[in-house]
Amino acid sequence: MKPEDGLATLRAKLSERAHKYPQPFAHWHIDGSTIGDQPGIASICFDGLNNVRFALVDKMRRVMQPGGGGPETLRTILAEMRPEDVGLSATPSDAVLNRFAISVLTEGSGTQVFSTTFVQWSAREVLRRAQPLTLLARFTPRLKEQSIKDLLAGTPHQPMPDPAGSLIDADMGAFYTWINLQRLSGSEKSSFIAWFETHRQAVAVGPTMKPSTTSSQETALGDIIGRLEA
Repeated sequence: MKPEDGLATLRAKLSERAHKYPQPFAHWHIDGSTIGDQPGIASICFDGLNNVRFALVDKMRRVMQPGGGGPETLRTILAEMRPEDVGLSATPSDAVLNRFAISVLTEGSGTQVFSTTFVQWSAREVLRRAQPLTLLARFTPRLKEQSIKDLLAGTPHQPMPDPAGSLIDADMGAFYTWINLQRLSGSEKSSFIAWFETHRQAVAVGPTMKPSTTSSQETALGDIIGRLEA
């Protein structure tokens, strides 16, 4: 396929569907980096929650220190945590998304540290809770793993990118997202695209696509979306 303008095409299609089917929390954009404001679209991103994540990890570190309470205390604190406890707005207009963000960061294992895990868990929860009409989940490169022991101890760690691990995470995350999509009512009519961003590889699954086939034809991502909607 042709990778040019692929991400812009996906974002434009998301906006188009949000305009065509205007329903609260029916269209989502989850990103492992940053997202700009998009009318009619519920969005959540890893970098946009940096301060929240840092505050949460700091709280986890203090609880796990000697005399801090240990795992059971930490579990209770995380279960009772509110958006305003880590600096998020508690205003009615932000309440739903902020509570969703807190649940992802407190219930998911590794969502506080790895952008890939954050995207995968967020997509899982969006499909389970909101059952959206449209979901764009974008995985971005994460940093190399730091042990939870070192993380909670505050051991100095030089962040290094992990492109190979990020690709594996994204590959598995896309697969798990597809599995979770199949659990929804009406999934037999749904369409799914997984694309290796900036590369010429993509997989498309839907009622209009012939299963177990491959193509080397130079096709734009917009044309693939058009075939899925035919």
